[in-house]
Amino acid sequence: MRGRIETASMASPESPSWLSARRPAGDGRLTVLVLFLPPALLLFTLFVVLPIGEAAWYSGFNWNGFGRPTNWIGFDNYRFVLESRAFWLALRNNGLIIVVSLLIQLPLALALALVLAERFRGVVALRMLFFLPYILAEIATGLIFSFVYDGDYGLVASVWRWFGAEAPHLLASTQTAMVAVVIVVVWKYFGFHMMLYIAALQGMDRSLIEAARIDGATRPQVLRYVVIPSLYPTIRLSVFFAIIGSLQLFDLVMPLTRGGPADSSNTLVTFLYNNGISRMRVGFGSAIGVILFLICVTFAFSYKRWFMRDE
Repeated sequence: MRGRIETASMASPESPSWLSARRPAGDGRLTVLVLFLPPALLLFTLFVVLPIGEAAWYSGFNWNGFGRPTNWIGFDNYRFVLESRAFWLALRNNGLIIVVSLLIQLPLALALALVLAERFRGVVALRMLFFLPYILAEIATGLIFSFVYDGDYGLVASVWRWFGAEAPHLLASTQTAMVAVVIVVVWKYFGFHMMLYIAALQGMDRSLIEAARIDGATRPQVLRYVVIPSLYPTIRLSVFFAIIGSLQLFDLVMPLTRGGPADSSNTLVTFLYNNGISRMRVGFGSAIGVILFLICVTFAFSYKRWFMRDE
């Protein structure tokens, strides 16, 4: 009887507040939204939406950046961009960087990750060695390789002379300038993708590999049917980063070639800078920026829809 009385008293209206029913989880989510969503939307509007709208507005003017834009020309800047040979050359260079990144940079990063994900003496030092180029600033990397490629006293010139050949001026030739830039891009960024793959490999369920080996699978079969399929989400993310980064490449190109010679190594962003900033063709440069923005947004949403819909 005494136990029943105590149970009834615990359930009475006078019971302490900490014993009462919890509040619905939705109240906490609403509080978080009210506190954090408006500042985030404000910052996004100030630093993303408004600059994009401003660039779209300026792209309708023939304007040099001084005073207020008054010479409205509508969509003529977009026509001038699309009729420019340098624009299509820059777009082709971006495509070349994407192809090299997908066919050389990412497979190289994956191969190294498969080796360096194992535990052996010195593996941490090797990981850091391959990751160091990514840590180095882009401007510093470009300046370093501008000396490496120098045809008079650079490292490449010294190697060629050692073999008795005439030293090439790689950055001064329209045939080799973009090749030299692409080599630097691969060297600079493959370590980032390698670390992504290593992180994914270390988080993989090892029991799947053990089960495959117990069933008699060879090492190549384990790699093909177990390891690589488990890395598909990371590979898709890595491909996304590689393509977006290739479209936005700027910092490496400027100290190396500044888009030259004769626009042969321009990317879309350096083409924008050389015209919109250096030559003060703000309306023309704004049109290039809008086109680049549309390319990136179209790719991002399409890639998310078709390749990352379940992630």
